Amino acid sequence: MRIACRGLIAAGLVLLLAGAGIAAERQTGTLTGKLAQKNGAPLSGGLVFFFNQVSGPPPSPEEYWRVPDEIADLDNDGRFSAELLEGTYFVGAIQRMGAKEVGPPIEGDLFLVGRDPQGKPRTFTVKAGQQQDLGTIAGALPFGKTTVRPGTTGIEGVVVGPEGKPVVGVFVFAFLTPAMVGRPLFVSEKTGPDGRFLLRLAEGGEYYLKAKELYGGGPPRQGGIIGAYGDDEPKAVKVKSGAIAKGISIKGLRFPGQGRKP
Repeated sequence: MRIACRGLIAAGLVLLLAGAGIAAERQTGTLTGKLAQKNGAPLSGGLVFFFNQVSGPPPSPEEYWRVPDEIADLDNDGRFSAELLEGTYFVGAIQRMGAKEVGPPIEGDLFLVGRDPQGKPRTFTVKAGQQQDLGTIAGALPFGKTTVRPGTTGIEGVVVGPEGKPVVGVFVFAFLTPAMVGRPLFVSEKTGPDGRFLLRLAEGGEYYLKAKELYGGGPPRQGGIIGAYGDDEPKAVKVKSGAIAKGISIKGLRFPGQGRKP
């Protein structure tokens, strides 16, 4: 009987912990609102980005591109409704001039960061079980061409394929750990025909780099390029704040598995 009781107690503890885990997972709230251009026109069919304050620095696309924690669609009126984990978030949005895709803004895209009256990125708090309407956030303007400003912190280099030739159209992501799993912190724009990239960062430190064609998760496309900086194992790139680490070469391999079809 004593053994059976212990078994029941153990089972009860498992169920209790499982229930607590499920409850913790459900600590979400909802943000709604409308995002618009500076002239008041809605960001029709765009994307809204949410950056959790505890995950990294405020968004600053002129200086670096932080990978958002969550992304949601904007409807034709520029409205959104997003269920988010409880926490404090910065909000940004983009309306592409070309094909709708996730990634850093490029020249001509309309881009917006929600800001306070002092011009600093504004935070919005999500409370579990509650819905908050942000109203209309306006101010989106065309994004200018990315330039390297004095004091920029970053990593510069090239991505080459297995044949040693430059690879065009891949992103380079910065992670804080060598495992390079989960969400990266920063990402570059796509490499050009010369395979070169500039990965801008918020501050100096040690970063682990991964190159791939797809911005989001999931398997690479079949035959797509994927690679990491380092020969036999990931190697950290050390960067000083206000400086650009140069001469980084990432060699990619072609994904042979049953990934996404080209």
